[in-house]
Amino acid sequence: MQKNTVIVDRSQTPFSIEFAPSFNVAVPFIDRHLSEGRREKVAIRTESEDVTYKELAERVNLCGNVFKSLGLSSGDRMLMAVTDGPDFFYAFWGAIKLGVIPIPVNTLLRAPDYQFLIDDSGCSAVTYSETLEAEISPAIAEAKNSKVIAMPTRGDLSLWSRMEEADDQLDPAEKTPTDECFWLYSSGSTGNPKGVVHSHRDMIITSQRYAVDTLGVKESDTFFSAGKLFFSYGFGNAMTFPLWIGGTAILSPRRTAPDMAFELIEKFKPTVFFGVPTLYGQQLRLMDKQKPDLSSLRICASAGEALPAPILDRWKELTGLVIIDGLGSTEVLHIFVCNRHDDYKPGTSGKVVAGYEVKIVGDDGEPVQCGEIGTLFVKGLSNAKHYWNNPEKTASTMLGEWINTGDMYHQNEDGFFVNGGRSDDMLKVGGMWCSPFEIESRLIAHDNVAEAAVVGRTDEDGMIKPEAFVVLKEPGKTEDEMVDELREHCKAGLERFKYPRWFNFVDQLPKTTTGKIQRFKLRS
Repeated sequence: MQKNTVIVDRSQTPFSIEFAPSFNVAVPFIDRHLSEGRREKVAIRTESEDVTYKELAERVNLCGNVFKSLGLSSGDRMLMAVTDGPDFFYAFWGAIKLGVIPIPVNTLLRAPDYQFLIDDSGCSAVTYSETLEAEISPAIAEAKNSKVIAMPTRGDLSLWSRMEEADDQLDPAEKTPTDECFWLYSSGSTGNPKGVVHSHRDMIITSQRYAVDTLGVKESDTFFSAGKLFFSYGFGNAMTFPLWIGGTAILSPRRTAPDMAFELIEKFKPTVFFGVPTLYGQQLRLMDKQKPDLSSLRICASAGEALPAPILDRWKELTGLVIIDGLGSTEVLHIFVCNRHDDYKPGTSGKVVAGYEVKIVGDDGEPVQCGEIGTLFVKGLSNAKHYWNNPEKTASTMLGEWINTGDMYHQNEDGFFVNGGRSDDMLKVGGMWCSPFEIESRLIAHDNVAEAAVVGRTDEDGMIKPEAFVVLKEPGKTEDEMVDELREHCKAGLERFKYPRWFNFVDQLPKTTTGKIQRFKLRS
């Protein structure tokens, strides 16, 4: 087999993916398209420019050679605080082709957060969007490593300006499919973020197994993702999936909001849209007032948190499209349990994606019976190698070939996996396990509830009971009236012991930058 080749063999069940022993993943994702007739096809569309596959390949090489001229070499690490746009692609793939390890990070952080990431990663360089200068510069100044190379993507002495004088030819560094390739930092919703180390093969596994063979994406598709590129969900949706299949990615540095999403869908006519439950709920509320043209869409997907059944049902009613919900993680890189277009069940995460194995285990570490709740473990070729510089967390999460997701699940009689929330979010009410997600879904089914979060609270007898935090669509009635109405609504649709004993009406729920509810803040 020639260097840098990958073969998908569908003659087996499940089909196999074979990699050449010498393998740099930048070649099949970037260079391959030049020999497959896509040189003039648009790879990236933004509100200001289009970038063809030929231009993308040339700029990846230019970027890699700039990094080389700055003294970076194979194995060095480079932090990337780059907003969504073509520069992200150039820097990320230029680094990989050179053998440098790119580490995309959240672009919404503050200086102390960036300082932590610089120190934790031990990076040799930081590439950043010039709009982040005010946070990145003091972070670099205060970092323990005083030799970090700082490189803005645009402006004077920038990555872009140096690319004008660089060579547009670059040979790929010699790597293997399982060599360290890139990192993504976990969201840090329960503490400092952790560096998740991924291999060269991982992006191909998720792109083929989930995007192509589960969602059914095609070369003719145009992709738009609400999740940003620094987030593992958006990383696949907006970059690796379109580049793997030869499609087109729509990118915008603007913060995603329901009206912004509708605007870009109407302007660029994507065929594949990746949202998150919070955004879909906000879009549905906006659709009560306006009727956006969503006729270009053929696939809608969701992840990040479990999708409440009422949101899926309402979206299908208004658009005719099913939201394909799934479960993924940064440690597995993308989705490994998912619904299908022709095999889905609202309120579930679906079934296992081909090529992965999952099991639900109890407190004793043994698999539970069907219908029993436990902790979900996953095994697959895209599983991360380890957490950077965190052997204790690696040892507790990455158990041989298995990863402990920390998610509580049960499998119903039809084979669908049902989310019970994170292990530290589960409630034991009256001696029985209770999922906050189940209660939240019931609350959201009420016509006047926009969002809801449920946590455990100790009552006067020292017993744990559910407490609800609710965002209303329209205030209207008094709080006492709404409490009575919501309490009866929950009692009518849940087992009696699961209804919330306390209700708090709030303007918004605390969330991470990737849209996940931070229940630990509500508990405190």
